[in-house]
Amino acid sequence: MLSAGVFALAGLIFWTSFDTAKGVDIRSDDPLPKLSDNIRAKSAQNARLENQVASARGDVDRLAGSDSGLTTAERQRLDSLGTTAGTAPLTGASLDVTLNDAPPNAVPLVPGVPDPQPNDLVIHQQDLQAVVNALWQGGARGIKVMDQRLISTSAVRCVGNTLILQGRVYSPPYKITAVGDQDKLRQALKDSPAIQNYLQYVQAYGLGWKVGSSSRVTLPGYTGPVDLTYAKPVSKP
Repeated sequence: MLSAGVFALAGLIFWTSFDTAKGVDIRSDDPLPKLSDNIRAKSAQNARLENQVASARGDVDRLAGSDSGLTTAERQRLDSLGTTAGTAPLTGASLDVTLNDAPPNAVPLVPGVPDPQPNDLVIHQQDLQAVVNALWQGGARGIKVMDQRLISTSAVRCVGNTLILQGRVYSPPYKITAVGDQDKLRQALKDSPAIQNYLQYVQAYGLGWKVGSSSRVTLPGYTGPVDLTYAKPVSKP
């Protein structure tokens, strides 16, 4: 009688597992493969929509400018505000900083350094923020992360080892480009305690760090929405 009960319970467990899995490996180490695919598909869709919005905004600006009634001084003032806000293209000498994950099989490169943990081998949000903040501190006139221009409301966020910036997803290596005085930008990187801490991991485990320069580059204008969005209290019924 006891054996029959055990077999019946085992059968119920197997059936429940089969019904839950529905043909999917529920023991996989990657439990959310579809979520990753959906995020990247949505990122590509956002990029296409941003291009459409940028094209439409350009048409609107051209039509408005053709008969805006603005004086020359007012037009110059408006153009200046666009440059300051980051919505207009910006050309000048630049400094480029590229960060990259260490090899997955990295070993200590410095004697006495402990074996790396997984978090020691990847770029973190604070690493990207440290570079962006240092470049602003060094007087950057404009900054581009990957292919997107930063504005005052831009947020550099990482989820796992991917960067989510203004609705789009990026994987390392991450490239940050700043237009400004190259000497001052380099010095600002050297003066940043957060970057000096990152460079210790570069030396210890081989994280990627490359600084380059260009005599002339054009940063694109920001083309996304500029309206502020914020939480609102729910009205009680």
